[in-house]
Amino acid sequence: MSQFDIAALLEELTVEEKASLVSGSGFWHTTAIERTGIPSIMVSDGPHGLRKQPGDGDHVGLGQSVPATCFPTAAALGSSFDVDLVRRVGAAIGEEARSQGVAVVLGPGINIKRTPLCGRNFEYLSEDPLLSGVLGAALVVGIQSQGVGTSLKHFAVNNQETDRLRISAQVDERTLREIYLAGFERVVREAAPWTVMCSYNRINGVYASQDHWLLTELLRDEWGFDGLVVSDWGAVDDPVAALAAGLDLEMPSSHGAGPAQIRAAIAAGELDEAVLDLAVARVIGLVERALPVGDQTEPFDEDAHHALAREVAGECVVLLKNDRAILPLTGGLGRIAVIGEFARSPRFQGAGSSKVNPTRLSDALGALQRRLGSDVAVDFAPGFGVDDPEADDDALLADAVRAATGADTVLVFLGLPASYESEGFDRTHIDLPADQIRVLAAVRAVNERVVVVLSNGSAVATDEWEVHADAILEAWLGGQAGAEAVVDVLLGDVNPSGRLAETIPVRLGDTPAFGNFPGRDSEVVYGEGVFVGYRHYDLVDRPVSFPFGHGLSYTTFDYSDLEVAVVDGTGRPGGWQGAERIDVRLTVTNSGTRAGKEVVQLYVGALDAPSPRPVRELKGFEKVDLAPGESTTVSFVVADRDLSQWSIRSHGWVLEPGRFEVSVGASSRDIRSSATATIEGPRPSMPLGRSSTLSEWLDHPVGQEVLFEALRTSPSGDLTPMLASEETLSMIGSFPLTRLAVMLGDAMGPGAVDQLLADVSAQ
Repeated sequence: MSQFDIAALLEELTVEEKASLVSGSGFWHTTAIERTGIPSIMVSDGPHGLRKQPGDGDHVGLGQSVPATCFPTAAALGSSFDVDLVRRVGAAIGEEARSQGVAVVLGPGINIKRTPLCGRNFEYLSEDPLLSGVLGAALVVGIQSQGVGTSLKHFAVNNQETDRLRISAQVDERTLREIYLAGFERVVREAAPWTVMCSYNRINGVYASQDHWLLTELLRDEWGFDGLVVSDWGAVDDPVAALAAGLDLEMPSSHGAGPAQIRAAIAAGELDEAVLDLAVARVIGLVERALPVGDQTEPFDEDAHHALAREVAGECVVLLKNDRAILPLTGGLGRIAVIGEFARSPRFQGAGSSKVNPTRLSDALGALQRRLGSDVAVDFAPGFGVDDPEADDDALLADAVRAATGADTVLVFLGLPASYESEGFDRTHIDLPADQIRVLAAVRAVNERVVVVLSNGSAVATDEWEVHADAILEAWLGGQAGAEAVVDVLLGDVNPSGRLAETIPVRLGDTPAFGNFPGRDSEVVYGEGVFVGYRHYDLVDRPVSFPFGHGLSYTTFDYSDLEVAVVDGTGRPGGWQGAERIDVRLTVTNSGTRAGKEVVQLYVGALDAPSPRPVRELKGFEKVDLAPGESTTVSFVVADRDLSQWSIRSHGWVLEPGRFEVSVGASSRDIRSSATATIEGPRPSMPLGRSSTLSEWLDHPVGQEVLFEALRTSPSGDLTPMLASEETLSMIGSFPLTRLAVMLGDAMGPGAVDQLLADVSAQ
């Protein structure tokens, strides 16, 4: 039963009170109207852990926060490929938010990793919209299962930090729909987040905060979103235009400036008060939805949440390389040398508004020593300084070489210092610090068994130095228990099952946005179109260091018995006549000697596409847990939308008939089995207009008949013979029919094309 009579409140509230409600009262709170009983609620940062500031917070919101569990960042979570695991993380974050009286957690962030240079990539899940959308929906469902809201962000096309409050992302309609909006659409439709947060940037010249098409026509009218739209902190350029576009709540407080402009616009007749009423109703609706949170502030189980953080981090670690099966470290370990300051001083999260104050923090050196006890000697040398200009590099290098000499195994902990990646700025390169590579090479020169563990929030180039390592573990920014999880993987307590959610390129110059990033004069062109991430590398057939979806295991998996069937809307095999799909089934077997988890990936590519399409695109994935010798059946359903592409001409999803390659594999470049599915039926016709070409008229089932009839009965006699020559059609097929009509003069008669369009419309 509703606590508030919103219609009655809208009658009772003054315009001044209404205007105050659509702006925050401080940095983290909505505005209360005590006279009418509308309380304030609190929101807080938290994509990978709660960041609640005591009191009203500092003026930029980056001060100290109350202790909370720091889970692995989104860069790590994306590599889990595990929907249930991510949902459990969301539930734990929601529980902690509820325990602190926080009504809405500001996350998750699901923007696409257009380039590895984006300084905020550690907060985002993947370069692929399906993976981002599925895991983003899992986080939302998990958090909201605790009666706490989420804020899906940053809507939309927020893919860089450079000039982030002014930059205009110049991106075509197809690329928007297929890459940058698809994940948001999935989360909105499947998980119903309480709020959506608009981004700072402009999209094709229009600020996201005041883009009516984005916030109202698309988000609400097309996708059915019924929650509240909130601004990113400081994203509102024009409060009146934003309100008219569909923004409901400006955050943080504008100290009265925004409400004053809204009141003035209403008084001047420039803004309908009904627009304000709609936003106020949504604000009150959010407050009402969140009120139970204040009555449920039980403490959470810190030990259980730390254990979950450790489990999750272990599932996110990606074993990139394992030559000579050097991992796991088992049997007589002898002496282990641990090299690298990150082993003692872990880099476990990114910098900026998502920075969590952890309830506790593990380090790999201590975790390894505790796990091995006194039976194994563990020597440590920092090797290099981290963000330390006064470090004596030569002395640190010499100590590392001494520790590595004669050791049975060397574990080298490398990564990006905090100064390399953060909210607020982008990287300029994708390399590890030179002093770290120097240490690795020197260690390798004195020891033949070297394992590298990476800590970083986005892809780093490995091509220059991977020859110096037998094994490489990509541990990402694994949260407060990430170091313990790394030790679990190194020693074989956990079989690595993480898979890359982003491609690791050979060099920066190979990346899709190279040359178009970060733009200039507050504008960045998305010239690569839909060919982002692995879609780009496959299109140009370019080598990569490690492909999307890659990750090794301590066991092996076999794929067999692939079955692919086209099924129509009635469930009968056959053509494409309604709510159709492709059903896919296969058998996966653990053919090794250890229990392990495999991420089975489904890719689909259009073989007969008339316009450029990706070679293959991820259309499904499933993580399966198998004992040695155990088999399981994995099934996928590929819906018609999964096979469609966005048509700029018809402004809708279009399915082109033809052959589709359906592939299953262990990465985008480790395809184990493929089959061809044929979609039958007529090719969809594009709508005809005055700019349509002769070829487009001839491809249109009705337009072709109408045109042929007009040419047969023209005032100059039968003109159809000119269409019989392929050579002639190749020359004039690209001409708009209006231009040809002018060239033919009286042969087609005045107003011929308009009459043809009318005839097509009539039929």
